[in-house]
Amino acid sequence: MAQVGTGVRKSRTYSRLFFKVFGNYALMVILFAIVLGVTFIRLYQNTNMTDNVSTLERQAKSIAGELQEYNEFGDYDTGRGYLSIVSSLDGIEIWVIRNVEATAPLNEYLTNTDLVDIEIMPEMEGIIQNVYTGEIAHETYYSEIHGVTIMTVGVPVYNGDKEVCGAVLLNQEFSSLDEGISNIQSLIIVSAGLAMLVSGILAFLFTRRLTVPISMMRTTALQLARGNYEEKTGIVRNDEIGELARTVDFLTDKLQENEIERQNLERMRIDFFANVSHELRTPITVIRAFTESLVDGVVSDEAKKAQYYQRMLHECKSMERLVGDLLTLSKMQNPDFIIESEPINLVQVFDDIVRSITKIAEEKEVSIQIKKNCDVAMMLGDYDRLRQMFMVILDNAIKFSREKGEVIIEIRKGEALAISIKDNGIGIKKEDLPYVFEKFYKSNLKQNAQGSGLGLAIAKQIAIKHNGTIRVFSEEGKGTIFMFGFKSLLEV
Repeated sequence: MAQVGTGVRKSRTYSRLFFKVFGNYALMVILFAIVLGVTFIRLYQNTNMTDNVSTLERQAKSIAGELQEYNEFGDYDTGRGYLSIVSSLDGIEIWVIRNVEATAPLNEYLTNTDLVDIEIMPEMEGIIQNVYTGEIAHETYYSEIHGVTIMTVGVPVYNGDKEVCGAVLLNQEFSSLDEGISNIQSLIIVSAGLAMLVSGILAFLFTRRLTVPISMMRTTALQLARGNYEEKTGIVRNDEIGELARTVDFLTDKLQENEIERQNLERMRIDFFANVSHELRTPITVIRAFTESLVDGVVSDEAKKAQYYQRMLHECKSMERLVGDLLTLSKMQNPDFIIESEPINLVQVFDDIVRSITKIAEEKEVSIQIKKNCDVAMMLGDYDRLRQMFMVILDNAIKFSREKGEVIIEIRKGEALAISIKDNGIGIKKEDLPYVFEKFYKSNLKQNAQGSGLGLAIAKQIAIKHNGTIRVFSEEGKGTIFMFGFKSLLEV
């Protein structure tokens, strides 16, 4: 079955690549045929046009010269006979007209066309006017009189005073030229068809030689993707495909060597992101707030200063513990990882958190309220990690709140312990809600510019390790609420 599947894949590869190669060949041939055909037809038209003009000019000059002599010597009968003879030329219509505005116009007996009785087209009228000024003129246009495209050449006839007394106009239909162009087009189409047939054969042979090694390299690449680093292409060729095959085989060898290094880099990556976690930002911000108050002289009471120094020392110790926690975060997803538990009063935890974060809240004029139905809510857990978890949520609540907003913390003790942290800030987009607890996930909001995307992922892991749950509900523009649930209550 594997061989059949491979054959089907090869056949599909051939088909796709064949049509691409053939399509390129066909497009190239068609474009070449079009360019060549247009160029050749233009050259044919220009050459034929030039030759026709030259021929008609010579004939018209000859006729004009003869008529000029007949007119000067008054040999009108002979001139009339001559005109009858030349008018019988195949494919050429001869008009001889007299210039009635001349002092001595061409004798009427030597003319064969009366402009009064003919509806002259603008193109021919222009030729006649140019001829009357002594020019040799020509024009190609569609004649409604003849019903076809014609070429008209006009030559002046002079009298004895060198005055233009008449004009000779030669009209020739372009049917022969159109027929020649049609034949050329047919020849080009047939040539293009034959070229595409030959191109198809060449494309098939080229594609077959190209796709067999490509299919082999594809099979090798799939084996590499499955982790089978022993697979080789087995292709030996002295061209670019051979170089590519040798590169794939070299990649196979390097992948074997780099597997252990990849695992080490993965561990380093996890440690790196743990170390840059924005969880370090909160204690640093608290320390900065107290420090700025002391430096700016806002606090002058010595007892108050001592209290600030004590809080700063406390936050430094807390930050030191956070660094240790971040280093062990990667281990928390291991089912065998066990947290250190002790009896903890969550009400006291929140009192501690609110004291630490009040300065941050005051800067944004955000008020923090605690609503509770008990003064003591005991459970088994890790104080620092629970504090860290709630600090993450509370810090986010303040960060995403509006100026002069409000954050409400509710602690409800019943059969289980329920805690909620609610803000009336900007909220979370509906499409972002399923991903807020994923590691490294960050929204595009400016408030997240300095974050690492680990805060909520850490909070979720801490809740799980305490056999608790964490959920989020939010509506964009109306605020967010995080809800926690813990069953490991202790009676007091």
